[in-house]
Amino acid sequence: HTHIWCVHILAMASYIVATAALGRTDRGDIMIGGIFPILFKQILSTSTFDKEFDLRIYRWTQAMIFAIEEINNDPALLPNISLGYRILNSCASPTNALRAALTLASGAEEAKATSHCPPAISALIAESGSSQSIAVAGILGPFHMPIISYFSTCACLSDRTKYPTFFRTIPSDYFQAKALAALVKHFGWQWIGAIQSDNDYGRNGILAFKEEVEKFGVCVAFVASVLRTYTRDEFLEVVEIIKQSSVKVILAFSVDGDFYPLMQEIVNHNITGIQWISCVAWITSSRTSTPEMYRSFGGTVGFVMQKMAIPKLKPFLTSINPYTDPNAPFVRDFWEIMVGCTPVLPGVHAVTDDTKKRCTGNETLMNSEDDFFNVTQLRVTYNVYKAVYAIAHALHQLVFCQPVGAQTVNPCLNLTDIQPKEVSKILQRVNFTNQFGDEVFFDENGDPPASYDVINWQLINGKVQHVTLGHLSFAANGDYKLSIEDEKIVWRTGKTVPTSVCSNVCPVGTRKAQIQGKPICCFDCVPCADGTIANSTGAADCTPCPKEYWSNDRKDECIPRTIEFLKYHEPMGIALTLVSLLGASLSLATMVVFINYRETPVIKASNFELSSLLLFSLFLCFLCPLTFLGRPTVWTCMLRHTAFGVTFALCISCVLGKTIVVVTAFKATFPGNKIAGKFGHAQQRIIICSCTLIQIVICILWLTLNPPYSHMLFTYSNKMIVLECNTGSQAAFYAVLGYIGILAIICLILAFMARKLPDNFNEAKLITFSMLIFCAVWITFVPAYISSPGKFTVAVEIFAILSSAFGLLICIFGPKCYIIFLKPEKNTKKHGVPRLSPYDSCDRLQHPPRPWKG
Repeated sequence: HTHIWCVHILAMASYIVATAALGRTDRGDIMIGGIFPILFKQILSTSTFDKEFDLRIYRWTQAMIFAIEEINNDPALLPNISLGYRILNSCASPTNALRAALTLASGAEEAKATSHCPPAISALIAESGSSQSIAVAGILGPFHMPIISYFSTCACLSDRTKYPTFFRTIPSDYFQAKALAALVKHFGWQWIGAIQSDNDYGRNGILAFKEEVEKFGVCVAFVASVLRTYTRDEFLEVVEIIKQSSVKVILAFSVDGDFYPLMQEIVNHNITGIQWISCVAWITSSRTSTPEMYRSFGGTVGFVMQKMAIPKLKPFLTSINPYTDPNAPFVRDFWEIMVGCTPVLPGVHAVTDDTKKRCTGNETLMNSEDDFFNVTQLRVTYNVYKAVYAIAHALHQLVFCQPVGAQTVNPCLNLTDIQPKEVSKILQRVNFTNQFGDEVFFDENGDPPASYDVINWQLINGKVQHVTLGHLSFAANGDYKLSIEDEKIVWRTGKTVPTSVCSNVCPVGTRKAQIQGKPICCFDCVPCADGTIANSTGAADCTPCPKEYWSNDRKDECIPRTIEFLKYHEPMGIALTLVSLLGASLSLATMVVFINYRETPVIKASNFELSSLLLFSLFLCFLCPLTFLGRPTVWTCMLRHTAFGVTFALCISCVLGKTIVVVTAFKATFPGNKIAGKFGHAQQRIIICSCTLIQIVICILWLTLNPPYSHMLFTYSNKMIVLECNTGSQAAFYAVLGYIGILAIICLILAFMARKLPDNFNEAKLITFSMLIFCAVWITFVPAYISSPGKFTVAVEIFAILSSAFGLLICIFGPKCYIIFLKPEKNTKKHGVPRLSPYDSCDRLQHPPRPWKG
């Protein structure tokens, strides 16, 4: 199987024209590959570029070598088995990373020197950039080659269907995006910009970040792209975007190599008013963390992996020397940077610039204070270290069929039979605690547990320090816990947390109104409509007040509406009460007059019994409006309508009786008319009781089936509630009015017919006129009642009752009182009986006249 697999890799490698850059190899019983972007291209102009040596990444390679040597010296881990390594440079390019991966997997260079297939690597530690890791994992995944990345965070690499053998010792961007979104939410930033690397790492990271922050209502104003291979003009375009934007907070989701040229341009343009948020890729980079960059990027906050100290690594790093290992790749570049001179090595031909200082050979790194030798705050370096140990533990379990630490250690597998597929399977199950107490394992997607430190750039003693001021950890269910010492953060603006909003927060009493064509964070503040409130700042919508409440002038509180009804103590109520009592008093006074003068001709002519009953019904009609005043209740609502209907039915029935009396009395003057003899006092009472009883039956049915009730009306005014009596059944209400109207019309017709009958005391004309007033009042009442708002509906009804009652009282009884008090000389039989009749008109019904003989 190994032979077949090797042939496939060699076949694929044959299509690669160029080979990977120079690397370092140390043979062992089992080989581990490593790919690092130690050198990378930097564009100087549109036609030239330079290769730059990265000390930080060089330390990563040394950490891998150190870990392998430490394992080889550990008697408990892979005893009697030596690990070898081969490390190649990718120049931070996916194409070069792919070349390096195929070179390592196939052993192509070694195959040139030997005729047999060289031993393949068992695992690969690669790569730093996500785009490079995607290329490597995509090409080697089908061959089950286990790959552990130390710095590739793209969430796409967690897809086991595409990358089944990819692992990493750094959390996925899925968690980093959540962490960055949590940071933005914590400080209340709503309007931010974003800079991304123009590769898989940057694009996928910003996409995941936008999905997270949009859940919190945060808007991303712009997304600009950078890449180390961009020209200067392209970086200047991004600078212009930043200048023209109103954002004050920008997230840079980019690796340091891609972002550093933009940082230089931002410093050159003296852009200092931006609060920067960093991803894990560049915030701790030594190249970006300089006092020069601090002028524009001071106060940067972001996340990094948890730091770890590896004390034994420092002696290993200080022992690097071009004189002890002159053929080691990159050692000359490293020495020139660290010592400041070019080493002259015997037997090694090197082209040196005459302007550069030559080394004497006595230089040493033992007392160097460069950050390269600071092993107390290792992050990515520690990730490389963990990756090597994870592979070693997997190989140990595969070769010895038992975990590290077992007492009996006997190999159960020949080293030549090691298959990358088996290494991948065991690597998935690896779970151990290293010498620093850190638990190392991978979940089902090959990701480690996610936790971050919150870092803040602070200038201390002239150096940029990465001060840890918080921590964020994720639980198994995806929930997170963020803790930050806000008061210790140094911001770009000082000690005050910077603000970044497209629109200021809407004050209370207003709501957000989206501006068409702009993100949701850009809005106008619109006052809440009447009846709605916003009692908190930044309200998206106004909350309607409950029915019984209304908004105050500031629209930030619901206040109870004023309950309106016709009260006794208000001017209109007082006026109506006085008029009502006046009418009732006049009715009683008139009744007293009639009792005192009941023996006079004018009283006798008007039928004392009917007149008294009519005055009593009018007295009740005048008191009826008092039930319409005051707060409506269930009982008062039932009383007012039924009392009105019954009293007016009684009143009109009495008028009807008087009208019939008048008509029949004068009909009796004709010879042979026998109607008068059949219409006495008993018949009058029957008519009145029958007509009134019908109205009582209607009212009883009304109260039984659908009675009036107290009702709150909200439609007339926003700030008040009209408390009124709902009729319950409109049909019953208009039936009561209609019945009264029918009685009135009958009275009107009969009275009109008898208006020209002789007799100075003839009431037909008075009844006709009173019925005209009564009908006119109630005909105009209906439209006025329907159109009147609020309590004025009740006032209209009271006015109609009083008007019609006064019309009856004045028209029927006014002339009689006038005669009694002002014209007593007319209160005689002489004035009351016509010449043609020898009988008193008031006695005609009881004593019918005899026919004349001519």
